[in-house]
Amino acid sequence: MNHTLRAEVERALLDQKAEIDRAGAHALEPNRRDPGDVKTDEDAQPLNEMNQAIASRRNRARSASLGQIERALRKLAEAPEDFGLCESCEEPIGERRLRLMPWAELCIECQAAEETSDDARRAGGRRNLTDFDD
Repeated sequence: MNHTLRAEVERALLDQKAEIDRAGAHALEPNRRDPGDVKTDEDAQPLNEMNQAIASRRNRARSASLGQIERALRKLAEAPEDFGLCESCEEPIGERRLRLMPWAELCIECQAAEETSDDARRAGGRRNLTDFDD
C-alpha cells in the first residue's frame, strides 16, 4: 500500500471515529418518568420498550463500529506494513474497498466466503434448497 492511500485511509478512520464520538450514545428512555408514580400507562409501555430496544441495538452497532475503527487504527500504528492485507489470505485488499471501508480486515473474496459459511452454519449446514431432496 502506498503512502498516499495509507494517509487517506487513516484520515477517513479518524473522521469516522470523530463523527461517531460526536453523535454519542442513544439515550434509553425510562419506562416511568416520575419515580413516585407507581402506575404505568399500559398503552405507552410497548412503545417505550420498542424505543429502548432500538436505542440499545443502535448503541451495540455504534460500539461495534468504534471497535472496528480502533482496531484498524491500532494496526495502522503498530504494523503499517500489514495494514491493507487480508487477514485470511494475506493478499492486498483492493484500494476501492479500503476507501469505502477503511476498517476492512478481509478482501472481497474471503469476506464472501466467510459470509457464505456463516449463512450455512445458521441454516444448520444446509447450503442449497436442494440439499435435502431425495
